[in-house]
Amino acid sequence: MTITSQALSFDKAAAEYAANRPSYPPALLDAVEELAGRPLSGSRVADIGAGTGLATALLHARGARVVAVEPGPGMASQFRRGLPDVPVVLGSGNALPLASESVDLLTYAQAWHWTDPRESVAEALRVLRPGGALALWWNDSDGTAPWIAAQDARLRRLFGAEDGAPDPLARFRGLPAELDFARRQVSWTRSVPLDTHLANLASYSDFLVLGEDATKTFLAEERDLLTRVFPNGTVEERYVVSLAVAVR
Repeated sequence: MTITSQALSFDKAAAEYAANRPSYPPALLDAVEELAGRPLSGSRVADIGAGTGLATALLHARGARVVAVEPGPGMASQFRRGLPDVPVVLGSGNALPLASESVDLLTYAQAWHWTDPRESVAEALRVLRPGGALALWWNDSDGTAPWIAAQDARLRRLFGAEDGAPDPLARFRGLPAELDFARRQVSWTRSVPLDTHLANLASYSDFLVLGEDATKTFLAEERDLLTRVFPNGTVEERYVVSLAVAVR
C-alpha cells in the first residue's frame, strides 16, 4: 500500500468523511493570519488536499478568494456538492495545477504528509507570490485525556504500531528543514454523539484499508468501552491543532 493509494482510499468514504470529521476552531484561522502576516479576507488562497472542503469552507467564510486542489475524484465530487461556489481542480501537492507566483497563501489541512517533500516544497515556492506563506496543520486527538490515551493504545495494537506515550510535537519533527517555520498549537473540543465519534474513526485511512469485517469488530468493542465512559451517549472529543507557517 503506497502513500498515494492510501491517501486515495478516502474517496470511497467521501460522504462519511464530510458528515463526521471534525472541522477547525476559529482560533486556528486567527493564528494563520498572525503567522502569515496577512488577513485572509481578500487573499488569494489555494487549499491543497482539500478533501470534502472542511478547511476550504472556513477560509472562504473568512473572505479568502480560495481555490481547492484535491487528488481524489470522489472527494472532489463531494466537495462540489457542499461548496458549489468554490472552484476545485484535480491535482496534488507534488505537481500543483497552479500558475507560478499566483497565490498569497498555500494551505494543507491534514494533507502535507501525503506529499513527497522533495517535490511539494519546490512546488509551494513556485506558486507562492513573494511574501506569500505556506501553512500546514494537523488536527490530532489530545492524548492528555485519559480516555483518548487508552483509545490510542488500542488503535496502536490494532494497526501494529509501537507502544509509547504520544509526542505532542510529533507533527513538527518532520517539517522541511529548508523552510523557516513558525509554530503554534491550538487546543479545542467538540461534543458529538457516540455514533458520530465512531463514524469519524471509521473514516481514517488506516480503517479504510483494514477491511470491513475487522473495522466492524473493532468499532463494536469500542462502542461498549466508550458507553461506560460516556453513559449519556455524548462524547467529549478533545483536539490539538499543530500549525506551522513559513513565509516565502
